[in-house]
Amino acid sequence: MIIGDYHVHTPFCPHGTTDTLNAYVESALNKGFKEISFTEHAPLPLGFIDPTPAKDSGLAQDKVARYIETMIDLKATYKNELKINVGFEVDFIEGFESETRQFLDHYGPWIDDAILSVHMLKDPYGQYHCLDYSVASFGDILRAFVSLEEVYAAYFKTVALSLESDLGMYKPMRLGHITLVEKFKRQYPYDYSHKLKNQITALLKDVKAKGYSLDLNTAGLFKPDCLTMYPNPVVFEEAKALGISFKAGSDAHQSRDVGRAFDLLELS
Repeated sequence: MIIGDYHVHTPFCPHGTTDTLNAYVESALNKGFKEISFTEHAPLPLGFIDPTPAKDSGLAQDKVARYIETMIDLKATYKNELKINVGFEVDFIEGFESETRQFLDHYGPWIDDAILSVHMLKDPYGQYHCLDYSVASFGDILRAFVSLEEVYAAYFKTVALSLESDLGMYKPMRLGHITLVEKFKRQYPYDYSHKLKNQITALLKDVKAKGYSLDLNTAGLFKPDCLTMYPNPVVFEEAKALGISFKAGSDAHQSRDVGRAFDLLELS
């Protein structure tokens, strides 16, 4: 039985809706949940330039304290109805590990739950791209890497680097949407199950060995160029066979999407 949604965004998200926090909580309560993790996009590391046109991938640094204070108040308000976890979705960005650790060291004492995700991919020329921004931007990534096989290989290599990285004692122990590279797969189809199978298997074994869990994320089901959850069913089954644990996440950016499609999930 799924008792909570562990990947939820908030009105603090610069690319989400303005639905109130109360609306998110009431949506969770209406679905019978006992717990919710608000995992707002952490600020991008100091010195990193957001490659998206709107520069809205993460929370502004000057809003972090207010976000945490608001979450603490929300916890108190609903303490008898719902367990609310204050958290972040933290971007792992290759080359900015020390800056990310500084953020976690500073805010870690207030974090109840967190996710470590890869959205930004570094290309062979040292330029960064937002992996999931749009079909057009994914085309730019493909041109930089020349082939889809290289894009996928670089993505899973970056996820592996996130596992190996030393981000301090507050490093998140759950990886977000580990097949996010597939978001536009209906526009850019590629069967990587054979050529990259060993790389993915090694990654999953490392996840298990290091005691991490995975975000079982339903958002991909509703992306028109994806239509599968993250991780996809093949990777999910392999991870489950290895004994890796999962946390259900809607990746909701609006209140009505809390717990979306959780009836399709099988965690055991």
